[in-house]
Amino acid sequence: MFILIFGALTTAYIAGCRRTGTWLAKEEMPQHADAIILLMGSFPERVLQAVDIYHSGISDSLIIVHENMGGYGALEARGVKVVRTTEQARDAAVALGVPPGNIIILPGDARSTLDEAVAVNNYLTGKPWLDTLILVSSPAHMRRARMIFKTVLRESAIQAYIGCSPSRYSSFNPDRWWLRKEDIQSVLSEWLKILSFILFEKGKIVYN
Repeated sequence: MFILIFGALTTAYIAGCRRTGTWLAKEEMPQHADAIILLMGSFPERVLQAVDIYHSGISDSLIIVHENMGGYGALEARGVKVVRTTEQARDAAVALGVPPGNIIILPGDARSTLDEAVAVNNYLTGKPWLDTLILVSSPAHMRRARMIFKTVLRESAIQAYIGCSPSRYSSFNPDRWWLRKEDIQSVLSEWLKILSFILFEKGKIVYN
């Protein structure tokens, strides 16, 4: 009997681990949205996904939070012209057919998804008509991104639906993530970051 129970638990555990990839790659799309939120990071794959959503007619507004560029600021201080990732993402979206007037770049100097969520929260304050959003990110990052955005908006009493659209242009394979070193690293990293958010960051959100 013990062997049977142990075998059943082991099988359930392995099956659960295998489904981790699809759990992380949360996908939930509304029929219409007031804005697409393009999260920074692996921006080529994310820009492509955001542009596809725009051209599908689901939403005609694209929001990007200005990203902190870290040490590049020191280069700019010495007169070196640096094209920031935020501007690269905007220019790529424009080149792919999104009108510049439909792209909103929010101030934020964001270093993390939490910073991006706070910047979007600040933008939504006083705009109750903007109540349906779609987050665009890499598949492994999608679940955590939605968790962070829902927490930030809920804490400030903003009522908004948060949809999810993981980029189909990513090389991450949510169904067989354990077969590639890069995918394994992505899954393990996301779990650590989810735990960090729940245990340490969630209760220390600072609204600007």
